[in-house]
Amino acid sequence: MGDRANIVVVREDGTHELYRTGWAVDIDLDLLDGPTALLALLPELRQDGWWLDDTIAQGGVLVDLGRKVLLFFAWEGPSTGLRHRAAVYELIRAAWPGWEVRPLYDGPAELRAYLGLDPEYVRRPGAEPAPAPFLAPGDEELAGPDPGGVVITMGTGRCHVLSDAFDHPVREGVALLERLADAPGHGVCRLHVGSGVHLDPERRRLGWWSLPSTPQAYRVPELWPGWTVEFWQDDWRQHTRVSALFCPAPFDAGEGARAEVLVQAGQRRDARTRNRTLVTRLRTAQA
Repeated sequence: MGDRANIVVVREDGTHELYRTGWAVDIDLDLLDGPTALLALLPELRQDGWWLDDTIAQGGVLVDLGRKVLLFFAWEGPSTGLRHRAAVYELIRAAWPGWEVRPLYDGPAELRAYLGLDPEYVRRPGAEPAPAPFLAPGDEELAGPDPGGVVITMGTGRCHVLSDAFDHPVREGVALLERLADAPGHGVCRLHVGSGVHLDPERRRLGWWSLPSTPQAYRVPELWPGWTVEFWQDDWRQHTRVSALFCPAPFDAGEGARAEVLVQAGQRRDARTRNRTLVTRLRTAQA
């Protein structure tokens, strides 16, 4: 598996152990069975003390057994989707009673900061953001109930959508404004996107949000000198309040969403079981 994530366990005495997994996609589903089940996965993970940097860490989990704190972030999984995010958190909190469950927005840097370690260790100096291409209405990447994507609204009359397979467009800084000049318009965006930006050029104000984590999320104001930048974290509704051009189609965030997430969790458990069986067979054959 090439989708990598760190898992950190802080023991009751304050010491921590660092693990690495190749099952980063849908790592949020591993949390639905509670702390005992998650800790039971540790023997099959690689413990090598290697911190993934914030450009390749596609997920991360920290379990503080003494303080009962659970931190996590993901690039891909139901918690990064508009329809399922609330259901995922509801199910996780139910499986971790008495724990503080907190999402992270700046990836492994926040994991290290929690441990009192230098966050800069997981930065990649000089790494330039990869600009996301704009998507036209009807693009096949926007098909389906959960197309992802990033919506950008500007003022009161412009709406654009970008691919979410690249860096969040706020990381481009003011250079993004030039790219928007020729971007295809979408009228009103009713897609269930996972990230968004609202720009008010006249007042030089910017608001943005993201369900997946974004490297250096709290440094975005440095990229927009002279602008007032607000980070709404995962509050996509704030975007709908400041712009009528982003109006996601209604969706079931309750029982239906919870049922879909539980089905995905069952499928992930089955996949893990198949993988363990395969690994056992291969080791037996080699022996």
